[in-house]
Amino acid sequence: MIVGLTQIRGVGYMFANTILNILKIGANQRIGYLSPEQIKSIEDIIKNPSASKFPSWFLNRRKDVETGEDKHLLTSDIAFTVRNDIEREKTSNSWRGIRHMFGLKVRGQRTRCTGRKGGAVGVAKGGKVMPTREGAAVEGAPAAGAEGAPAAGAEGAAEAKEGSGKKEAPAAGKKEAPAAGKKEAPAAGKKEAPAADKKK
Repeated sequence: MIVGLTQIRGVGYMFANTILNILKIGANQRIGYLSPEQIKSIEDIIKNPSASKFPSWFLNRRKDVETGEDKHLLTSDIAFTVRNDIEREKTSNSWRGIRHMFGLKVRGQRTRCTGRKGGAVGVAKGGKVMPTREGAAVEGAPAAGAEGAPAAGAEGAAEAKEGSGKKEAPAAGKKEAPAAGKKEAPAAGKKEAPAADKKK
């Protein structure tokens, strides 16, 4: 009898034992050998325990929020009522409701080492990280300077290489003008003949 009654959601071992003591039914009796009157009396006590001198401290819903009565919930009513209670806590923004929102423990338990849920946070996955020297670029990071630009040292080296052995060519179609106030000196050892002495 006790094992059979505890299969009902909302009826525990002590609750079932108290029912059998009130009705004077043997705890080891088989359920199949119960009379229809005994079955009816068991159903009445389970539906309304307080009406049959049942202790109120055995009930699982005392001082109900809506009615203020002492009730004993069974089967799907338990889950439905618990869900409603949690939603009421959340809408009132109470501390218990906030803890329920974040999925944390509500009844003052410690959370330092237990109650962990979900994936690991802050744990690096993969192989070992290669050690980096001071000043060396970290793998995957952009080089110093503007985006897409070469490193600062490489730019100066490239300019120096270009300057050695090469002269900058003037722009096409332009002649280099002589400096103002200066005349081009004739070549050494040669004298320029006057225009009048020249003959054909």
